[in-house]
Amino acid sequence: MDANHVTEPHAEDVTLAVSLELAIGTWKVALHDGRRERPAVHTVAQPQAPARLQAVLDVIEQQKLKWSLPAGVRIVVSYEAGQDAFWICRALQAHGIECYVIDPASIPVERHKRRAKTDRLDAIKLVINLRAWLRGERDRMHVVHVPSPQDEASRQLMRDRGELQKEVLQHRDRMRKLLVTLGCWDEVDHQAFAGRLARDEVKCHDGTPLPPELRERLLRECERLALAAQQLAALEKTRQASVPAPARQRSDALARLKGIGEVGASRLALELFWRDFSNRREVGACVGLVPQPYDSGESQVDQGISKQGNRRVRALLIEMAWTWLRYQPDSALTQWFNQRTQGTGPNRRARRIAIVAVARRLVIALWRYLKDGVIPEGAQMKPV
Repeated sequence: MDANHVTEPHAEDVTLAVSLELAIGTWKVALHDGRRERPAVHTVAQPQAPARLQAVLDVIEQQKLKWSLPAGVRIVVSYEAGQDAFWICRALQAHGIECYVIDPASIPVERHKRRAKTDRLDAIKLVINLRAWLRGERDRMHVVHVPSPQDEASRQLMRDRGELQKEVLQHRDRMRKLLVTLGCWDEVDHQAFAGRLARDEVKCHDGTPLPPELRERLLRECERLALAAQQLAALEKTRQASVPAPARQRSDALARLKGIGEVGASRLALELFWRDFSNRREVGACVGLVPQPYDSGESQVDQGISKQGNRRVRALLIEMAWTWLRYQPDSALTQWFNQRTQGTGPNRRARRIAIVAVARRLVIALWRYLKDGVIPEGAQMKPV
């Protein structure tokens, strides 16, 4: 009997699973309806994004005709999260196609020392995992929560602010290090220093003028520093007004707690609390602050936190946990930390481990505060 032989299907009985393996030059499209041995694999290589997406839709329609699938067959598409982000998912959903974005790290792989890996094999593996996931085998892969276009765009406000701050510090540090090589310890302030540099008032350790090449480089650094500082100042003036109203309400609510500043509250509102969580476990797992045990036979090892999810939020929460200890000394979280680290003395490692637990408990408490209005136990609010 032919392995590709197909009986007449019904629309409610068949699901056409499609996986996309995305690359810069080409996309691999793997299709499987569950009624044949091997999936079909096609390649689309149109240079423009709209044409390539349309080519994927054409491949799906052609395969439906080839396999004699009903016109109303359920079509489910999946692809791994990456540099293309979520525009493909939104475009397919606009065409009425069910689409899921997959966390690449959640897909099981062979543990052989050397294994075959190509885009074709990855597309086939992804479509097979998709069919298993649709049958209820949820451990085959994890689906990424797709933000709305507004939520995704709003993240750029705080991310751009962070990049500009980093760029300003990098320029100042680079100029300071260049001057130290000649024994010049002048304070690098981009406005006053640029004027003194232009007037040739910056000297070496022995009072001689700076070498012309170094002076020209410092002048260029001053120009780039001034531009970055100007953009940062302009962003600070319009940042609060540019935040969408729902995120601004969450940010204002968080900023009313002592130990949480306006910038940190805005970053949490835009990077984390734009989505809804069902329980505290989802909150902890989303920020990657949950422990990952390893218990096999007689081997029991604590692997530390998972470090999954948004690394920016995770770093912010660790920093926010330290400030919480300082400005909320009477809170239950601070007392718990003090009890756990009491008697450790100068053991900083114990404190660093405990602060991760404080960060996890803190983000769960903040989630409950925004969701149900429950103020963290013992926490104080800022005066109105």
